[in-house]
Amino acid sequence: MDESFFRQHISHQFNEELEDIHSRVLAMGGMVEQQLTDAVSAMVDGNMELAQTVVTSDYKVNALEVQLDEECTHVLVRRQPTASDLRLVMAVVKTITDLERIGDEAERIGRMALHLLQEDRTVAPMKDMGAFGYHVRDMVRGALDAVARMDAQAAVRVAQQDIQADSQYQVILQRLMDQMMASPDSIPRVMDIVWSARSMERIGDRARNICEYVVYFVRGKDVRHTSFDQMAREATGDRH
Repeated sequence: MDESFFRQHISHQFNEELEDIHSRVLAMGGMVEQQLTDAVSAMVDGNMELAQTVVTSDYKVNALEVQLDEECTHVLVRRQPTASDLRLVMAVVKTITDLERIGDEAERIGRMALHLLQEDRTVAPMKDMGAFGYHVRDMVRGALDAVARMDAQAAVRVAQQDIQADSQYQVILQRLMDQMMASPDSIPRVMDIVWSARSMERIGDRARNICEYVVYFVRGKDVRHTSFDQMAREATGDRH
């Protein structure tokens, strides 16, 4: 975000509060992104230590969500912000909720990775899962970059990547269904992969949500439940 945004207020303390919130959201995002990277790596590479790290570190993300939520509440009460300031705080509140849920999904992937270490990993399409996982990780990274710069058009480009994420999910799901039909004995093992793939698909959805909040802040338009074309028009200000 342009630093001039924080300098337009009469109260220097208010500027500092907004800057602090913005910085801490990005810090939380960095933690979540690393958690997701580790979870995918643990699953693809069969790394037990990494999987355990993901599972046991989720409390840090949860604690940061609580702290940020309280800080946003205090700003709303003390400052009673209006216009773009209010949109910023509301966008932050929604963003930290989605980041916390991305962290929850990463933890779930880590738990599934631990289960798989005790099972036959040959039933799992690990190459596809790795590509899928890193794709949604890149979506999260791109969404956070859009938040950092409050770039609505960049947010739209990232959100559109959810189309590919949904396609990857369907391909993996079909392969897993075929595997279970061909080998019923593999069902318990394959289901761990199914749940992991579902978590990845949800992470892609959460990343798209964050992008929608950026457009909301920049343009003042709620683009949830709209098409990508409509979202792009709102991001550029072209509504024709």
